[in-house]
Amino acid sequence: TYSYRLNSAVAMAKWAIQSTRFQALMKGYPYQVAFSAVNQNYQIQNLPSGVTYLNVGGTVPLASWPMTVNQDTTINFKPNGAVTATVGSNVFTITYQGTTKTITVSNYGNVTVN
Repeated sequence: TYSYRLNSAVAMAKWAIQSTRFQALMKGYPYQVAFSAVNQNYQIQNLPSGVTYLNVGGTVPLASWPMTVNQDTTINFKPNGAVTATVGSNVFTITYQGTTKTITVSNYGNVTVN
């Protein structure tokens, strides 16, 4: 069950990244996904006005059991496909019961997990 739970949290993070990138491409304005290490959740935000990022929906927990996210990470997506980490870096980890998975987001939004 430990690997299942970790893989589930990693899949949530990966989906959040990929779907947020898709929204930026589809809507034509910037989006970002902000992962919180302390709260073990993420918040999707967008910038339709070009001034201030707005929350899209509420925060979403990565899992219903305690995980460790190694750092706050915000991945920003431009409508031209560019991807940058504005908080933390484009590489972060999720750990559960001593097992760690590393999530890497490329400059063009490809997500790999090791």
